Amino acid sequence: MKKIMLTFAIITSFIATIISASYGQEPDKNSVKARENLKEAKKGVVDAKQDLKQAQKDSVAEYQNFKKESQDKLTANEKSIAKFKARIAKEKKENRAKYEKKLAELDQKNSDLKKKLDEYKEDGKIKWANFKSDFNNDMDGLGKALKNFTITDKKRH
Repeated sequence: MKKIMLTFAIITSFIATIISASYGQEPDKNSVKARENLKEAKKGVVDAKQDLKQAQKDSVAEYQNFKKESQDKLTANEKSIAKFKARIAKEKKENRAKYEKKLAELDQKNSDLKKKLDEYKEDGKIKWANFKSDFNNDMDGLGKALKNFTITDKKRH
């Protein structure tokens, strides 16, 4: 019995040594590399999320700034149109109709631009760039039309 117990103790000791030796081994190079890659990937995801949040903040800020500047221009256009309307009121009846028609068209363009700006919803960088470009072109055209709008004084009596 002592012999069996001694053999059992030696076998148990041997198994315990093998098990503890296998847990104590250094991980192989592939698993170390995989862990490093995983850490780098996690860091990349965190960085990407931060970049996305910053880009969204920048995009919102750019849109708000653009909207404010555009609204200021639209308000200035409204004031110019109101001044022209006041000047037209002093014109002869036949001239007044022509000027009022042209001013009504310019006023409608200004209102359409205001509505377009108010209804714009963020829809990606490319669509934003297209919207901004088109809107600026339309705004510039309206600004030039208002600048070139003149009331000719023909025999004012």
